[in-house]
Amino acid sequence: MGRASLNDAEQAGPSAATRALADWIVSTGVEDIGAVPRAWATDAVLDWFGVTVAGSREPLSHIVSETMGEEGSGPARLIGRENALSPLNAALVNGAASHALDYDDVNSRMLGHPTVPLVPALLAISDMQPVSGRAFLEAFIVGYEAEVLTAEMIGQGHYDLGWHMTATVGTVGAAAASARLLGLNAVQTAHALGLAVAQAAGLKSMFGTMSKPFQVGKAAMNGLMAARLAEKGMTSRTDAIECAQGLADTQSDGFFPVEMTSGGNRAFAVEENLFKYHAACYLTHSPIEAARRLRELHSIAPDAVERATIEVNKGALTVCNIERPETGLEIKFSLKHTVGLALSGMDTGDLDTYSDENAQDEMLLKFGERSMVVGIESDIWSFGRVKLDLKNGASVEETQNVGVPASDQPEQRRRLLAKFRTVSEPVLGIRRSDELADSILSLDDISDASILSEMAQPN
Repeated sequence: MGRASLNDAEQAGPSAATRALADWIVSTGVEDIGAVPRAWATDAVLDWFGVTVAGSREPLSHIVSETMGEEGSGPARLIGRENALSPLNAALVNGAASHALDYDDVNSRMLGHPTVPLVPALLAISDMQPVSGRAFLEAFIVGYEAEVLTAEMIGQGHYDLGWHMTATVGTVGAAAASARLLGLNAVQTAHALGLAVAQAAGLKSMFGTMSKPFQVGKAAMNGLMAARLAEKGMTSRTDAIECAQGLADTQSDGFFPVEMTSGGNRAFAVEENLFKYHAACYLTHSPIEAARRLRELHSIAPDAVERATIEVNKGALTVCNIERPETGLEIKFSLKHTVGLALSGMDTGDLDTYSDENAQDEMLLKFGERSMVVGIESDIWSFGRVKLDLKNGASVEETQNVGVPASDQPEQRRRLLAKFRTVSEPVLGIRRSDELADSILSLDDISDASILSEMAQPN
């Protein structure tokens, strides 16, 4: 990998944040990336493959795959499908499929889904040229860090204005990960980041529609494109994040410099990854857990509730507060409906739960009519409380916060393996699903990362 650095004058001060990020992407050594971040990254890749294999069967994935297939075939394989496309088109299809179910991981510092823009780009490169599993993981960890750092530099104001962080910041992360894996030097990487910023787009108003995962596919595609163009000499502004009329200036309410100190004895952002065990928007998860706990403790069903109050961080109101979902996809972004599902004892980790039929379920709709969602001021972004006034006159409540990374990584992996098998076996079969899981868990030691996309195709 080229280690060319930008000169000291260029890197001085917050006005050179994009260039400093580029230099960090290139200069972070393999010795800085220890066993702990590698284990967390492996878990993230495992989870990505599971949800992408399952997502490959969603209508959105069929539409995007068929449309991109009209452009012709190529060397980059599609997850859960038998065909292969050009690297850019494969990144688009795989990226969209990986977010189609909204069952993929999140990071609270990013305010988005960190893995889905990264892995599709890295897999496309792995199908283009020799890539070891270790290099794949290192590029993933670096790209993940770049996403989180960029999100912190542009601040929550970007998200509050209606931008979809996974799509916008994800484009920068995909460019960073791709630049690392392609071996770009710091100058090329700074241009790649600028080219990524120039393409960054995606709106929260699209949540609950097929456009949300499509935006993520575009992030993977555009980030990979930015790195490949920069590799060939295309230029851009190398201060695109922080400059006047740059990303922060035009799409947020300020620019917030950050220290780029991860590595060595300092934790990487991937070690704060949060995994989903309910197939809905992550901001519904704390209320879901609260409702499940109330059902367990008090044997409560939705029809026993006179009035329900669902309290969440006020930021969730613009994300997952669809009042009356009409489709299974919209259920994933409805606090009322998902709490009703949990109280009724339905499995919110089962993909089939989020059906058009359940969106029209009379009991759940009536529960929604008796429910109220309240946004409160809270420092906990994933805060959730469910208060139930029962028809028998009793009142009960439960508070949950799912926004805390797991402290038991082996137990986390056990749960992720169970989730992986549940969502991948219907597509790949038991034997191939197990073989793929074994290969992913050995990713740090395998010589050819492209074996993963090969094994993720149906027999």
